[in-house]
Amino acid sequence: MTNDDWLEIGRIVSPHGLKGELRVYPSSDFPERFEEPGQRWLKPPGDNPPQPAELLWGRFVPGKGLYVVQLKGVDNRDQSEALRGYQLLVPASDRPELEEDEYHILDLIDLEVFNQLTGEAVGVVVDVIPAGNDLLKVKLQSSVQPPPTDAETAPPTRTSKKRQPKGKKEPQPATVLIPFVKAIAPVVDLENGRIEITPPAGLLEVNQR
Repeated sequence: MTNDDWLEIGRIVSPHGLKGELRVYPSSDFPERFEEPGQRWLKPPGDNPPQPAELLWGRFVPGKGLYVVQLKGVDNRDQSEALRGYQLLVPASDRPELEEDEYHILDLIDLEVFNQLTGEAVGVVVDVIPAGNDLLKVKLQSSVQPPPTDAETAPPTRTSKKRQPKGKKEPQPATVLIPFVKAIAPVVDLENGRIEITPPAGLLEVNQR
């Protein structure tokens, strides 16, 4: 099976306690992926293929945005620590049916975002953050990046990249969090790979991080 045959539903971020429980950061909006017992698959970092794993139980942790799950055969902290960074997968054929205006998170990643009011490109969706209303994390286009505050934070040129002092890090592209609600993101066009937004005044500035 190729990567296109799998859906990532979450990523193991750390052990939980001493009895093999795992903390999973979800990339799926469907609680049953983590709460209903049954077969899942684990993929280690790198090119190693997924391996079957049996989910025994899971529960959501309010306020953390995480699930705690127990997998069969993972009984202590050393075993759970060894799974840090693993992806939790299901076959792509196991996609739940969606209601109108519902979307799979992975279908939203890499969509281009445009300001419907001006027609300008805003950026690209790089993550979807679960919340009361989900948030689209959008990497801004260079044309809407916040200006540098001083010479040290200015974008490096070809020359300055080569002469960059040790210990200095290149500035990361700015991102913005956009509430994924109909009033602000009225158009989601998966076929053409775009989202159109109608941002309230100041949204693209105050949320930059």
